[in-house]
Amino acid sequence: MASLSFFFLLLSFFVFADATGKIGVNYGRIANNLPTPEKVVELLKSQGINRAKLYDTDSTVLTALANSGISVVVALPNELLASTAADQSFADKWVQANISQYYPQTQIEAIAVGNEVFVDPNNTTKFLVPAMKNVYNSLVKFNHSSIKISSPIALSALQSSYPSSAGSFKPDLVPVMKPMLEFLRQSGSYLMINAYPFFAYSANSKEISLDYALFKENPGVVDSGSGLKYNSLLEAQLDAVFAAMSAIQYSDVKMVVTETGWPSMGDEDEIGAGEENAASYNGNLVKRVLTGNGTPLRPQDPLNVYLFALFNENQKPGPTSERNYGLFYPNEQKVYDIPLTQKELVNSQSTPVSGNKSQVPVTGEVSKTSVGQTWCVANGNSGKERLQAGLDYACGDGAADCRPIQEGATCYNPNTLEAHASYAFNSYYQKKARAAGTCSFGGAAYVVTQPPRYGNCEFPTGY
Repeated sequence: MASLSFFFLLLSFFVFADATGKIGVNYGRIANNLPTPEKVVELLKSQGINRAKLYDTDSTVLTALANSGISVVVALPNELLASTAADQSFADKWVQANISQYYPQTQIEAIAVGNEVFVDPNNTTKFLVPAMKNVYNSLVKFNHSSIKISSPIALSALQSSYPSSAGSFKPDLVPVMKPMLEFLRQSGSYLMINAYPFFAYSANSKEISLDYALFKENPGVVDSGSGLKYNSLLEAQLDAVFAAMSAIQYSDVKMVVTETGWPSMGDEDEIGAGEENAASYNGNLVKRVLTGNGTPLRPQDPLNVYLFALFNENQKPGPTSERNYGLFYPNEQKVYDIPLTQKELVNSQSTPVSGNKSQVPVTGEVSKTSVGQTWCVANGNSGKERLQAGLDYACGDGAADCRPIQEGATCYNPNTLEAHASYAFNSYYQKKARAAGTCSFGGAAYVVTQPPRYGNCEFPTGY
């Protein structure tokens, strides 16, 4: 018999269906090992994901998305802002080539004109609003006026964010934010926000509760100005933006979270990065979006969120975390297992997401699951050079016990680079007590929760 809590969860989906938010995913492609766009569309559909956000208007991607039932946000890149702002005919041609050619077969919902323009090193801020207006004029001209226009801003646009009720924009950005918000109001669009509690937690882990950052049970934080209680850092961040909008008289403009996520791997100084925390953050956020209303300040406005990101992207610059925000590996296996749809959420019977990792298959046989244990295996998609370099490093400094993979030894067969690298990587990882950052090898390895086995070779769990 179903529990009463499960019954009421089911009932809430029917009664409050219109009050719940929507989940989408960012489909970035700064990588050289991703599936084809056609396979990506099939992956999205198989996972029940019907909203995607792109960072361009790539022809192969938009063509693959045609007639898929997936709603799409596309982007005009920052480097085109100046030309778009200066010349209406340039905007017309861009819309004809990048929107009209695919719409409505490809369900384009919105255009992100630029991305985090205020922190663009090329100083394109002054072109933003004129470019947005010209693109909008082009959409009207070509009968595409149902497509929304906006531009994602980062939380760094705020001068103050704590407490949330004191939220305010940086004074030098107010002359841009006012006409931008006025345009959004007049066109019936919404403000796009990129918000990452991970950054705030990683930089202030002694002051911010991890449970508060991950949507887990916690005492909450009471805003000293409004008296509102917050149980998650993301909601506090979003309400700081709402307060900043209200301070300049634009409290009626809606908001969509166009990027948020948590990395499953990071460098040693990236406190909080890891698979368990990433699964907790994204999993609990999905549950929050699909079963709740809005933020404490805007409870009537459901949260609409695009998770960052669909895949780990191996060519992104910066710290290790930048390449490890994906929900999926390039081989389309889940990095960790979380519900992404209401159906999956109902099936989970409202069990809190605690960061259980998915059972990631590796080359060779896999024996029964060992709860709580982890192993390190080679990423076969990382390339021979990276695998060999990682193998040489693991065996070269003496940290890994590589004797079993020498010719004639117990784990020499199968005699493949991936098998040998996996054994060496795992030996190194276990000898380092499975510490954060010890299963990376420059992106050539990742952690799994199933004990790998190549041939008759069993991988050790400790030394």
